[in-house]
Amino acid sequence: MARTTADFKRKILTLLKEDEEFRYAVVGLLGIEDLRSGQARLEEGQARLTEAIRKLTERNDSLERAVQKLVERDDSLEHIVQKLTERHDGLEHAIQKLVEAQARTEEALQELSRQVGRLSDTIGFGLEDIARVVVPGWLYRHEGIELENLTRKFIKVNGEELEINLYGEGNKGGAKITILGEARSRIYSSDVKGFDELAEKVKKFVPNNVYKLMFGYYVHPSAEQEAKKRGITLIASYMR
Repeated sequence: MARTTADFKRKILTLLKEDEEFRYAVVGLLGIEDLRSGQARLEEGQARLTEAIRKLTERNDSLERAVQKLVERDDSLEHIVQKLTERHDGLEHAIQKLVEAQARTEEALQELSRQVGRLSDTIGFGLEDIARVVVPGWLYRHEGIELENLTRKFIKVNGEELEINLYGEGNKGGAKITILGEARSRIYSSDVKGFDELAEKVKKFVPNNVYKLMFGYYVHPSAEQEAKKRGITLIASYMR
């Protein structure tokens, strides 16, 4: 078998050397095979190129969609920023309105305070007149104190002139007694403290024993406790 193959090869080589027609036929066949092989490689390369182009096209489409979404997002962001700016402007406007309203409220409160002050003065004098009528009878019925009248009196204490708006001198069981009182429309614990400090300054400069009292339209419970502690009698206008 090996001999037969070797003989066949020698015959082929001899023909290639001596037979020109045979030689060209073999070269032609080899060229065709090379062409066919090259064509196959070209077709395969073209297929790969086509696939690469397809993938690039898909990527390009994806990129375009991504860019479009970014543009849409940018438009949305601009819209959001615009809305936030509008809300911020609206908030600033609302705050400005609130500041103006607060200023008007403060001004109204100041005016109301002035009116209340004037009203308190008016009521205070009216209340004193009521007290001058009511208190003497109350003192006689509840304390046995005989008192002709109550007046407003200014007393000098260490060079300072202090005002007592309910002042009177009377007697209890034959002993002389001095009434130091104050009329206030509403009596709270702070009012009791303030009056007591005033009365303590004055009582050293008045004759006789001192009886301290306060008269008003309304007496707060805290005032009752404070008055009891300081020895001050509280009389409300509705008391008999």
